[in-house]
Amino acid sequence: MRLLTLAAAIGLAFGVNTAQAEPVNLTLSGGNPGGLWSLLGAGIDRAVKQSDPNSVVTYQATGGGFANIGLLGANRTDTGLVHNAEVKIALAGEEPFKAPVNNMRAIGYMYNWAPMHFFLAKSIADEYNIDSLDDLATAKAPVRIGVNRSGNITSNVALFMLEQAGLTTEAVEANGGRIVQAGANDQAELLKDGRIDIVTNGVFVLHSSFRAIDENNEVIVLDIPQNVIDATNARFGTQTYTIPGGSYSNQPNDVETSALGALLVATDQMEEETAYDLTKALIANVDEIKAVHGSMKALTPELMADQDVLPFHPGAERAYREAGLLK
Repeated sequence: MRLLTLAAAIGLAFGVNTAQAEPVNLTLSGGNPGGLWSLLGAGIDRAVKQSDPNSVVTYQATGGGFANIGLLGANRTDTGLVHNAEVKIALAGEEPFKAPVNNMRAIGYMYNWAPMHFFLAKSIADEYNIDSLDDLATAKAPVRIGVNRSGNITSNVALFMLEQAGLTTEAVEANGGRIVQAGANDQAELLKDGRIDIVTNGVFVLHSSFRAIDENNEVIVLDIPQNVIDATNARFGTQTYTIPGGSYSNQPNDVETSALGALLVATDQMEEETAYDLTKALIANVDEIKAVHGSMKALTPELMADQDVLPFHPGAERAYREAGLLK
């Protein structure tokens, strides 16, 4: 009996000393089914499974970043993908939010390379000698400007950048032009049909929609004044990005602009150990996320930790510090 008791005590002590972390079991609110964010959801799930086969991240399709912030704010999802610009709007309690959303905590960046593009019909550029966004205001060209639908963050950013360059809606209309709100694919069709002169959007360089615009139309990529970039980055938490020269047919030189990024976000209700285990798994198995799409090849643990839009969740911060990614 004494030997059995001693063995049990040793076994208990051994179990305590070698206890394994609990499996991660979380929901992740993303975007449309089949889109990049759904692929990221699958990659994140594979990453946590590499660290613990019993872990699971269940992806749920939503209307995108603004919807995900609403779910996070109401503690109706564990994690969500959100754009940095959407976070800034939510923290300020601006439309579409009725009050500041303050319970969000960052797990890490997933990407920060979705630059704002402004494609202008080359015929208009040649006629009015336009090569920069601010030229549109001084040239007083009657341009019809396509921006994304209301509720899509690139619409907010494009309108702000236009205003910073002197092109308020009133100024555009005074010049004989107008603002046309349409989705990215619709903008491409409107440009092709000659119903708009400018396409704006913020996705990856050489995204399929951008390639279609470049291949089916004679367009230039407008330069963005530095003051517009600086104001946009301050307003939306975006970052300066260079579209390499030669990316598009009539773009011989580099174009600097502001780029949107996407973060994986939790709430302050998530247990510290859960956030720690999640982040540690993403750091260790980042290749699982990179593999979901060619546009994700630049993702690194260093990038994941390189954000200041939101406070890190304490568990995520601990994981990054242990990995030497935060000081």
